[in-house]
Amino acid sequence: MLFRSLQWHQDAYGNREQSAVDRIEYQGKIYRRNTYVKAILCMGIDRPGSLKETMVAGSGGQADAIFLVAQDVARDKVEILMIPRDTMTEITLTDLSGNVLGRDIQHLALGYAYGDGRDKSCQYMKEAVSNLLGGLAIDGYMAISMSALPIINDGVGGVTVTVKEQGMERADPAFIYGQTVTLKGRQAEEYIRYRDTGQAQSALGRAERQKSYIEGLLQAAKIKSGKDDSFVSGLLKEMEPYMVTDMTKDRYLDMALAFLGGNQDLGESDMMTLPGKAVETPIYDEYHPDKSQIRPIILDMFYREETADTDIGK
Repeated sequence: MLFRSLQWHQDAYGNREQSAVDRIEYQGKIYRRNTYVKAILCMGIDRPGSLKETMVAGSGGQADAIFLVAQDVARDKVEILMIPRDTMTEITLTDLSGNVLGRDIQHLALGYAYGDGRDKSCQYMKEAVSNLLGGLAIDGYMAISMSALPIINDGVGGVTVTVKEQGMERADPAFIYGQTVTLKGRQAEEYIRYRDTGQAQSALGRAERQKSYIEGLLQAAKIKSGKDDSFVSGLLKEMEPYMVTDMTKDRYLDMALAFLGGNQDLGESDMMTLPGKAVETPIYDEYHPDKSQIRPIILDMFYREETADTDIGK
């Protein structure tokens, strides 16, 4: 049995939003949210240009890449949960004027499109991901336009990856199976976004490729930040027009500096995919989440078991 002690309020957009999560009872044990581990929702938006302007509902782009970062502020470590864009879950639906029509089970990526292409879209995604993960309170969000990729990629001096899929040379002649390539400029976007739409569930293969890119990106960023104290602040400043976040500049700067200055070498063991099953329909690919497998992962990432000597002030 899963028991959540939740309090809800209406946010500025009329959405139900968590204001507190107390404890979870799971398989006879009590778990309390670990306040040292922050849940940060990161989204790559398939919209060209900046994210500075609000958009009419339906034209603000979709969340093409969705990652939930567990940031341990006490140990300067992170874990990343990749959530497939085709995950079928409840999202908020609106009309073209932005009026909320209700909620329905649809592809998670569309949750962003029904908003304004900025904060309202992020709020809709935040609510959808929170509900998908059993009411997990999300501490912050960051959405980034895909147009920022060349800036980020070249800012770290290029990202080195190994091509692990056949047919990638359709995106770029340099993407030969088995070859190691240092991505430059628009190659980063081609590498991350390419998918063979003629193949079923190609979005899942792309998501795995995105994880390998993130690993290479963070490794390159660590090297760069170790040589240049102004690197992180300079890169984040360049990214600002392409980014929407509810975090203050000081907060996300401190978050980046703490991780890049820490001892963690982010690897495959620190990144996982939301458990579920890929399902093909006559029209669309779908990804059906397995909530029985999701619960223990969320508990491990964001909660701690409550014992008799637990300091409830933490």
